[in-house]
Amino acid sequence: MERIVIVHWNKSTGPQTLIQYPPEKETLPKELFLKIWTIHELNKQDKMIQFTPDIMNTQFISILHKYEGEIYFLILAYNKKDNIENIVNDYPDILANIGKNLIDLINTNNITRAISEAFNTIKNYSKLDKEENLLNFFKDKIKHTILKIMRNGVISKTKLKNILKNEYGFSTINLDLILMSYIREHLIIKENIPGSKDCYLLINDLIYMRLPPQNSYKTLDNVDTDNKNEIYNKYLEELMKFYEKYNCIQESSNLMILNFLFDKQVYSLFKELRLNALTVNQCLNILNNNEVLFNDLLENKFIFEAKGIVLLFTDLRFMRCFPQYLLKILLIRYQEKRITTNEFLSHLKLLSNKLIESPNLIYEII
Repeated sequence: MERIVIVHWNKSTGPQTLIQYPPEKETLPKELFLKIWTIHELNKQDKMIQFTPDIMNTQFISILHKYEGEIYFLILAYNKKDNIENIVNDYPDILANIGKNLIDLINTNNITRAISEAFNTIKNYSKLDKEENLLNFFKDKIKHTILKIMRNGVISKTKLKNILKNEYGFSTINLDLILMSYIREHLIIKENIPGSKDCYLLINDLIYMRLPPQNSYKTLDNVDTDNKNEIYNKYLEELMKFYEKYNCIQESSNLMILNFLFDKQVYSLFKELRLNALTVNQCLNILNNNEVLFNDLLENKFIFEAKGIVLLFTDLRFMRCFPQYLLKILLIRYQEKRITTNEFLSHLKLLSNKLIESPNLIYEII
């Protein structure tokens, strides 16, 4: 993404640029905004439109917003080579909410910081794959903190802000923007509960777990060796020994696992080993010849090596799981009068309905 612009439609003078990021870029021409406004007028059923001018190397996404009787456009500029179809199709909810949040802040002192955060959020969502976005729920300190708070059950936006500020020192964050990622991944929902405005309720927890790799024998297809079956049989023997002693509950809080995945080189190695077995030299090339890291992965049973051939031993996968533990936590919080009757019943009903609708779907591998 090249830039983000907020434009106000003045009924007398036409489009006016209010703010853009990065700020040092040259202002886009008024004629461009007139063309974008015309497309919106011709497609009134669509709040989000795409426009690619013939004479520019840039393509645009525009999201129309109405606020206090005024019309605004959130405009995102991309290079023509970028595939914006994926961006529009995959992130319409995020784009719409980002636009709303920015326009709410347009006449405040927070707009400069907010538009910078919005630019980087959209850019990161566009370039990260699904797994990297999930990893950020553990890698990003604020996101991980919010996930831990949500595991205590229903909470209002005001209380969440106060906890983040007073207990964790996170005072200057765009909370709406951050919470959008939880909603998008079906981890929380937002509800207005009688007597409690803007409440967030956990509907799925997010955990990570070691799992046996899929199609591990098929990854050996490209290996030129007469010992393929010998290697694979030894691999299966070691795999069975590992999972006989594996404690998935204990491992779910093992930060050592995530520390490996936080390393971009390790992450790249895992992605490659899911598809193909590699030689030791190929692995070291991906790890930038870090033999210590390679040996750590072997010792901690993430990779397996035999006769110079390396396979992925235990894959690290993310799971959405039903937060059954919340049923007890909600009751305790209600008995201690830390949540209202409406808050307690709303979250309890939500979880109960989820169990009734999908009694067998306790977890989902993402």
